[in-house]
Amino acid sequence: MSFKDLQLNKPILRAVTEIGYNDPTLVQNKTIPLILKKKDIIVSAQTGTGKTAAFALPILQLLFDRQDASKKGKKIKALVVSPTRELAVQIGEDFNKYSTYTNLRATVVFGGTSIEPQKDILKKGVDILIATPGRLLDLHKQDIVNLDYVETLVLDEADLMLDMGFIDDVKKIERLCPNDKQTLLFSATIPYKVEQLANNILNTPERIEVSPNASTSKNISQLLYYVPKRNKIELCLHLLRNNIKGSILIFRRTKFGVDKLEKTLLKNGYKVGSIHGDKSQTTRQNALNEFKNGHTNILIATDVAARGIDINELDAVVNFDLPNIPETYVHRIGRTGRAKHTGLSYSFCSADEKTYVKSIEELINIQIPIEEDHPYPLDPKAKPIIHKSKKTGSKHKKGRKSIASKKKKKRWY
Repeated sequence: MSFKDLQLNKPILRAVTEIGYNDPTLVQNKTIPLILKKKDIIVSAQTGTGKTAAFALPILQLLFDRQDASKKGKKIKALVVSPTRELAVQIGEDFNKYSTYTNLRATVVFGGTSIEPQKDILKKGVDILIATPGRLLDLHKQDIVNLDYVETLVLDEADLMLDMGFIDDVKKIERLCPNDKQTLLFSATIPYKVEQLANNILNTPERIEVSPNASTSKNISQLLYYVPKRNKIELCLHLLRNNIKGSILIFRRTKFGVDKLEKTLLKNGYKVGSIHGDKSQTTRQNALNEFKNGHTNILIATDVAARGIDINELDAVVNFDLPNIPETYVHRIGRTGRAKHTGLSYSFCSADEKTYVKSIEELINIQIPIEEDHPYPLDPKAKPIIHKSKKTGSKHKKGRKSIASKKKKKRWY
């Protein structure tokens, strides 16, 4: 099936062809016809399956016939709610690419940056709004955003949205939109809480599942390194010098860990950037742009900051810290080996992470090959280090009562 078979009009097809899309992906094939029929849908699809185009193209098609309202007269007819700023920016860029040959206007609003420029754009009128929940509700409170005309509501990366604690915001946003809107829910996984949300806000939805979450691409070579936690940085430097080349995405569990590794790699002369939730939006966007443009070839990130970022032709992914949720491992390494390219995945496992490996291997149904030939092997008998306080009992010295207080005194009771 080609994009022409999906009932998209010529201006949209022209933009899609210029971007270099030839045939629709599986999620696009299944989703676009249903959205054009105005059905509510719940889609389970990972990052990298082409799901942004799966909802963006049909939304542009549905709005195309009413695109010529004067700018001031434009009302928000499609709303995309996204959990992170990076993902919102990415979706906004995609909408702008696909709508090149239309008069439809899309804009992005997110927190962590000045609200005034966003207000100015919204006052001029837009057809499609992409927003993070907090900033959207702020703008609504200030009467800058009117959701009374929304025809299509998209909740993207719903599982991450709920993990980040946005459940109440999402419900509030849904209630602010008209009752007869079309709702499209996209999620990498469909845990119970996403299922509950879908039951509450979707109207007899069609379900689409694209590739089970357990599948890892055959184009990715996976390697596992058992290493003491204290030697992970040395192992990382050793592999960067000898094995890992090209564009590399390194995952760490914490923001502190991201900063620490970035400082070490910079000291060792590597071109490296980083993204995590405590960095300002501008800093994160600059780090991402520098990585995409090739000014840096290493990007260190936490899972939340990296979710949904579209980076093409990544050579390798390094799991510096193994994730405790096995599906996260699949999402991480799925960023390399895309579109018929080959990719490499390197995972560092310390003694306290051995149980994570077991869960991951059960999910992907593959035993990850172990690389033993490296300078920092983990003693097979090594047990996880459990940090215990050496102090026991009260922190106060014994016998700290004064002599006077120890004397038997007559009590009044």
